[in-house]
Amino acid sequence: MTAETGPAASSHTTHPAEELCEPAVQLYATAVREGGIPRTELAHAPCLLRLALLHPDPHDDGRLLPVPATTALTKLLSPLAHDVFERLASSTTLINALGSLEPPTAAPSAVADPSEPGITVISGKPAIQSSVAAAVHGAAKDILTLHPGSKRPAQVVEAVGQSVVEPLQRGVTMRHLYQHSARYNPNLKRYVDGMSYPGLQIRTMEQTMERLFIFDRTVAYIPTSPQRDVALRITHPALVRYLIHVYDVLWAGATPFGEPLRTALPGTPLTAVQHSIARLLTEGHVDDVVARKMGISVRTCRSHIARLMQTLGATSRTHLGTLLARSGITSTSASPHEPPT
Repeated sequence: MTAETGPAASSHTTHPAEELCEPAVQLYATAVREGGIPRTELAHAPCLLRLALLHPDPHDDGRLLPVPATTALTKLLSPLAHDVFERLASSTTLINALGSLEPPTAAPSAVADPSEPGITVISGKPAIQSSVAAAVHGAAKDILTLHPGSKRPAQVVEAVGQSVVEPLQRGVTMRHLYQHSARYNPNLKRYVDGMSYPGLQIRTMEQTMERLFIFDRTVAYIPTSPQRDVALRITHPALVRYLIHVYDVLWAGATPFGEPLRTALPGTPLTAVQHSIARLLTEGHVDDVVARKMGISVRTCRSHIARLMQTLGATSRTHLGTLLARSGITSTSASPHEPPT
């Protein structure tokens, strides 16, 4: 791990790069409480800037502003969330590899893996849909769902709407998390407009992980293949608690469906979508990966990149990368004050 070095870190506790030291926690708390801190205070905790928990005040060069606490928590926990999904997916890959050595069964099935207590591998979309439908019907308290992408065919949205009415009428609370791009899907808009139950809440976020369902905080479902024809049914209490915690963090940083989206900081030339795409590009992601993370098509993604190049005056993709790196645009946070364009 890389430790803090240099004059600015002379009084700073050495610790792993992804962690926050106690002085940093105290300084961040002060910044949140007082709305900002003098830049000179950063000498006591340079890791705050490295972890992007503080950003320059656009109106005062000598002052730093805090990233909202929920946004900061989402940023710090996202790598851990990705890690747990990758580990679960890896375990399923091993299960599928060994399972392929067994004689074929007559129909798709759900099989408990004896080496992973609390994890059941469900093969085949009909078996997955049947298991999830039973969980929806049997839910007694709450249902949490997370949906990547923006494609919502009318028949799929209608089927979802019909399946959730009964538990909502029974008083089951329900939270849906979508990506921002799903806001522009007319089928989802009709679904939201037609569901006036007080127990239903819907929010959207910039990026999301794979699909996730959690029922009554005791059982969770996640897919393990791009085709979503293999899923894990998870009942292990520790894993379910962890997934709930990840979901709650993502939910806290998401925007209610009826509220306008965040945009870039005042004075920056980028829209909210362009700001997000620019940040992903500077992280080294190729177009199709950026599109997948944003929940949009590659064609739409490249259209945004073209407008981004035009806005910044870039003559090539390489030139665009240089301009983004020099501008510092991608190291700033979003502000919730303006609607997207």
